[in-house]
Amino acid sequence: MQATRTYLELKDRNQFKAGFGEFPDITIARARNPSPELYRTCYRTVGEAFHWFDRWDWSDDEIAAHLADPAIQLFVARRNGGVAGWYELRRVAEDDSVEIAYFGIVAAEFGRGFGKHLLSSAVRDAWALAPSRVWLHTCTLDHPNALPNYLARGFTPYRQETYEVDSAP
Repeated sequence: MQATRTYLELKDRNQFKAGFGEFPDITIARARNPSPELYRTCYRTVGEAFHWFDRWDWSDDEIAAHLADPAIQLFVARRNGGVAGWYELRRVAEDDSVEIAYFGIVAAEFGRGFGKHLLSSAVRDAWALAPSRVWLHTCTLDHPNALPNYLARGFTPYRQETYEVDSAP
């Protein structure tokens, strides 16, 4: 199966149009020393419906090594103790940027405006690392609201590519 990936960026923090909402029963916090089990839960719970299979079979050791990388930060949104969404920030030293490497919400949160709230948190946390730019990518397999949300928040596209996608883990 083919998909199109679109890369988007913010070159200036003033370019961002925050979309914070009222979600008093949701907490969003950086996961300090996250376990492979937590990472796997976040990745699979959000990503399975959108063909996120590239890390599906990572071992605990592979996940632990990834999370031990000082360039990686994991943030988890929780409602009533369960995962409501998450994002992973990756510091890219080569160009002094921060990538929102993974970002997503669980299906139960669709249609509540939580996506723009969580994205606003991710961008805030990315800019807190003082990069030259913040960037991410989405693809045609992601939720149909993903690209419109990124554009509404001020991200601008800078590259597209077509690629082959594995259809199962």
